[in-house]
Amino acid sequence: MTIPLNLFTDLPREIPEELFETLISAKGLRIERIISHGQASPADFWYDQDDNEWILLLQGAAQLRFENHAEPFDLIPGTHTLIPAHTRHQVAWTDPTQPTIWLAIHYSRD
Repeated sequence: MTIPLNLFTDLPREIPEELFETLISAKGLRIERIISHGQASPADFWYDQDDNEWILLLQGAAQLRFENHAEPFDLIPGTHTLIPAHTRHQVAWTDPTQPTIWLAIHYSRD
């Protein structure tokens, strides 16, 4: 038996960088809670991951940019998207006035 936990509790008040917390990890699968509070990727940095990533924005607001698309996409609570492996992307903006909470599911391409 495991103890139920809540994704909206134990939020830090101030964080100098995004906080990544692994909730579940198994072969070919990792589920994370990511907390942002005004952070963004450096302009010259692109995520380029070996695994697929499905993200769901739970709270706050953010903008996600893909290398092959000029304009960033606005994310609000409930917005989700699949980022296929090796799709270069970056976090363009997160809300500096409140925590932004993401649920990210990374899974292998196989």
